[in-house]
Amino acid sequence: MKFFLLFLLIVSISATAQINPSHITIARDSFGVPHIFAPTDAEVAYGLAWANAEDDFTTLQLVVLSGKAMLGSALGKKGAQADYVVNLLRCRQLVDNQWQTLSPDFVALIKGYVAGLNAYAKAFPGQIKYKKAFPFNEKEYLTAVVFSISIFCGADHVLPQILSGKIATIGFTSKGSNAFAFHPSRTTTGEAFLAINAHQPVEGPTAFYEAHLQSEEGWNILGGLFPGGCLIFHGTNENLGWAHTVNNQDKIDVFQLQMNPNNKNQYLFDGEWVNLEVAKAKLHVKGIPVTIGKKVYWSKYGATVKSKQGVFSIRLGANMDCKALEQWYRMNKAKNFTEFYKALSMVSLPMFNIMYADRYDTIFYISNGKIPFRNPDPKYQWRSTVTGNTSATLWNEFKPITALPQYINPPSGYLFNTNHSPFLATDPLYNLNPKLFDKNDGYELFDNNRSKRFTELMKGIDKMDYEHFKRIKFDEQYPATLQFAYTIDSMMQLDANAHPLLKNIIINFQQWDKNAIANSKGAAVFLLVYQYLVKKLAGNAPRAITVQEGIETYQYVYDYMMKYFNSTNLVLGDIQKLVRGEDVRPAGGLPDVLAAAYTAPYKNGMLRVTTGDAYICFVRYPKNGLPIIESVNTFGASSHPDSPHYKDQLELFQHHQTKHMTLDKNEVLQHAIKIYHPVNN
Repeated sequence: MKFFLLFLLIVSISATAQINPSHITIARDSFGVPHIFAPTDAEVAYGLAWANAEDDFTTLQLVVLSGKAMLGSALGKKGAQADYVVNLLRCRQLVDNQWQTLSPDFVALIKGYVAGLNAYAKAFPGQIKYKKAFPFNEKEYLTAVVFSISIFCGADHVLPQILSGKIATIGFTSKGSNAFAFHPSRTTTGEAFLAINAHQPVEGPTAFYEAHLQSEEGWNILGGLFPGGCLIFHGTNENLGWAHTVNNQDKIDVFQLQMNPNNKNQYLFDGEWVNLEVAKAKLHVKGIPVTIGKKVYWSKYGATVKSKQGVFSIRLGANMDCKALEQWYRMNKAKNFTEFYKALSMVSLPMFNIMYADRYDTIFYISNGKIPFRNPDPKYQWRSTVTGNTSATLWNEFKPITALPQYINPPSGYLFNTNHSPFLATDPLYNLNPKLFDKNDGYELFDNNRSKRFTELMKGIDKMDYEHFKRIKFDEQYPATLQFAYTIDSMMQLDANAHPLLKNIIINFQQWDKNAIANSKGAAVFLLVYQYLVKKLAGNAPRAITVQEGIETYQYVYDYMMKYFNSTNLVLGDIQKLVRGEDVRPAGGLPDVLAAAYTAPYKNGMLRVTTGDAYICFVRYPKNGLPIIESVNTFGASSHPDSPHYKDQLELFQHHQTKHMTLDKNEVLQHAIKIYHPVNN
């Protein structure tokens, strides 16, 4: 046994010791997207770290600091709050405890990535904005990953709810992502089609970065990753590809502890008083010269928080398994569906729907998650707060991949997800029955505007042609019946003549065809209606807007337009903007259309798109040869305003166009604008 462990250690060390930057080639295409070629996967990861640092080193430094639980030293109080959560969730302890369970080839991969980023920092010390970031190590890197995945699984939503006392119902809603897959039998070309369409922030640490990674160890994949990723999160390799969308099955549970009235750090469990584990997080806050200590608590259920409403523990699979990134690595390198499904069977990636297609006539969809076996007793309401005083509620095991809702090659020939129910994923004749699944798993049961619109667009379609396939993704039309929580029928039926001041706005809205194109007057009114009602009715149960509320809403729209634009004769693009540096352009799209857009205040009454359509990739899988790939990112490959690739994809994105991409090394090198090695030259 000792010899075997020594062998694994030697394999792991030698894999990184052999990294030679001169063996790593970074080829930048005409849009600045990095294509990275090297003999080993670890060397490719080194090159990816280097290329990403060239394009967005500041964001990567923040990723590093999150793994050190030192974001507060860079971002002040807000960063320190994140550092507290890293400590509260025991992200680093998880990595330490499970490090020896990681496979040697995966350890070599992250060693290569970390070595590449450390090398870049050493080569360009003048670009280091946060001096506490470097050097950093592999365990700090994986700690950052565990923290990020825990946030994606809802920890950032649940903790504020607990602290604010809003703990009756746990859960959160997603703003997006679309994924479609068509079987070759359903396409005019006889190829499988896959649409990868993330709805994410268009800038910042969760904005997608595009890269192509190819080694001589069987790794050849192109797609999107977040800054700091050492591999592709979703994209396509030579044989298969997949898309992710956020899902909202129950990934996290909240337990209320019964505390000892005579000892504030003891809780009742199975009839006995048990001590909370207490530690102190050392928080570094920018501008404060001393370290701030804050207590963090842990119970048998997990991370524990004290609030005015009581003491609560949260339990989630995301901070119980550190192998999510390793599972992604296996997905990256899968050569066929069997290997891909074997990777999914790790059940280490605790979130995201997965939409799959390949060159071998297989399409597949699964509502993926790390779902625990929960006590089925109806007295436990798992979507709310659960009693935390008994082993009857303390789950420790997770369901296998085969227990999750999934489809493979449905007779309909297509699958889709737009963050809606996994039981509404294809033609109604072939959808899964939700009654066959545990209701405590919390799967979505609803349609949304995008899923309804997709269904409308499928009517009358026998064989899907490729151009129509792309038009579906770029569609800006709402469905015939809106699927928002608050119905606005009263606003559509209001007598415009009875309100002379508001008449123009009311008519523009009532004549609106529900299309979110940039030159639509009705869409401009709806954007402001949406903004107003979402804020006004936040936290209220779904219901119809009253006539009086409708009049008040129209009045708000009138006042807003007159205040900032001195006109009510506006189109959507007058108000909603795509903004990149000093480049400001009219933007189409609205919340929950297929080509979605979500906004925040910009200036002079204008709103800038902050989230929505982000990385888009279309893939066709011919029986022979490499996949045919088109993609577009919101702005460009670089975050530097002086780079030609800071916004060189903006024109394409604005007009729903794409660029040609390839996995062919020879084609890449033949047309590359720049080819170099990751060294300080």
